[in-house]
Amino acid sequence: MANPKHELKPEDKRLQESITAIGNGYMGLRGNFEEGYSGDKLQGTYLGGVWFPDKTVVGWWKNGYPKYFGKVINAPSFIDMKLVVNGHKVDLAQDSYQNFSLTLDLHQGLLSRSFIYVGNDTKVRFTFRRFLSNVIKEAALIEVKADVLAGQATIKLDASLDGNVTNEDSNYGDRFWQPISEDGNEHTIQMVTKPNPYGVPRFTVLLKQHLRLNGAAYNGDVKTATGIISENWEDTLQAGQSVRIEKDVIVITSRDVVPDEQVERAAELMYELQAKSFTENLTEHTAVWGSRWSASDVVIDGDEAAQQGIRFNIAQLFMTYHGEDERLNVGPKGFTGEKYGGATYWDTEAYVVPMYLAVAQPQVTRGLLQYRHDQLPGAYHNARQQGLKGALFPMVTFNGIECHNEWEITFEEIHRNAAVAFAIYQYTAYTGDESYVNHDGIEVLVAISRFWADRVHYSQHQHKYMIHGVTGPNEYENNVNNNWYTNTMAAWVLQYTLARIPHADHDVMQGLAVTDEEQAYWRDIVDNMYFPEDKKLGIFFTKRYLSG
Repeated sequence: MANPKHELKPEDKRLQESITAIGNGYMGLRGNFEEGYSGDKLQGTYLGGVWFPDKTVVGWWKNGYPKYFGKVINAPSFIDMKLVVNGHKVDLAQDSYQNFSLTLDLHQGLLSRSFIYVGNDTKVRFTFRRFLSNVIKEAALIEVKADVLAGQATIKLDASLDGNVTNEDSNYGDRFWQPISEDGNEHTIQMVTKPNPYGVPRFTVLLKQHLRLNGAAYNGDVKTATGIISENWEDTLQAGQSVRIEKDVIVITSRDVVPDEQVERAAELMYELQAKSFTENLTEHTAVWGSRWSASDVVIDGDEAAQQGIRFNIAQLFMTYHGEDERLNVGPKGFTGEKYGGATYWDTEAYVVPMYLAVAQPQVTRGLLQYRHDQLPGAYHNARQQGLKGALFPMVTFNGIECHNEWEITFEEIHRNAAVAFAIYQYTAYTGDESYVNHDGIEVLVAISRFWADRVHYSQHQHKYMIHGVTGPNEYENNVNNNWYTNTMAAWVLQYTLARIPHADHDVMQGLAVTDEEQAYWRDIVDNMYFPEDKKLGIFFTKRYLSG
């Protein structure tokens, strides 16, 4: 039986690209083919924290409705290494080929691919390797080796940087990037996101490439066009001969370097990168992965598929986020595609935080908690948009401002607020580190508690506090009253906040000005929250809260 990794199935091409995506937290890309592919595909390169506010498409508006849907945008492509053999452009969607192999090494985040191109009078084996450095976060290294197995092959390679990219999920079909410059001497292109009417800062990105031929620096014929720079190599090889070409890339964004300084910074990083060989850079990169795996590996005996599955999930999460940048978070699809806009969802606190606590160093989770604290201003804004006090953390965001475009989620899935508070509890309980909860964390807890205290209403008939008009975490039913999970977590947050206040930093509490009357009101909500019960169906619920 053929090994699935040695089969290229056009009908599964997009799936292949998703499951072979790689990243280093700073950037990531789908498993697209360097030489290009004319069949169905989704070309995707993504930069952490680089996004665009795409105008929302809706049929009607509610008060406070987000004006845009934030999404990570397809970044300028840097993997392109088009190949021509004896005048024919190599394209696995149309060509004859043999011995296709594609492997993602989870231990080092290395993507490898090989195949034998079969021409009319020649056979050439092409072998690709690429990785995104964990040592120089701005660096991508791509290597292709050509071995002529039969006949004579005149091989041309065109290595390019291409800023003329689009998003499939653009609400209005817009192109999000505009060119600034193409510099053949510096081997760079510089692009900027198009203007927007929402006050979201524009992002500028600069990409720089250099080639190496059999390990030595190589300067080929450089050409430029709008948003594109390309460099060519060509030679004729006989059977038994081979060549190895490496493409080194540096990607700089205005999140870290102002546009006027990007050329200089890219040159510095390129010098640092090319001071070492592909193998030496890969060895250092792999050492970082080694330290992660030594602390994080999960071993499952007796189930090979489950073992591979858990390691795949850990690797993909670590390639998306490993705590190096507290301005970033974990998109639901990581760097694997455009779905969910690459934004921050409540899934981070609900599902990802427990995983990171179990298999990563504590500072990784601490970074995710800090992310939410730093975006408190946006959460206050979201609550005000609904006419409520306190802070409402968003379902979808890049900057703390809610940007989801479905009203039943934007306005009603407010249980997400409790997930943020519960993540603080989990981190504190798991690590024993109270430094966050007693300082920045208590600010978050008080802000969320004030939201819940304003969102509930008191039923004179039931003599209970209730929360109407919500969508529960299963998302199956919208606009329901007293979803049990939502009510439970709202009461729990109030109780946990009350339990933490006596331990919190005095100066922080002075600034928050939580009065005795306010705390008494929170206790009353905790003691008198309504929990629905259907005695006929035997469905009932009890109050059980985690201790503070």
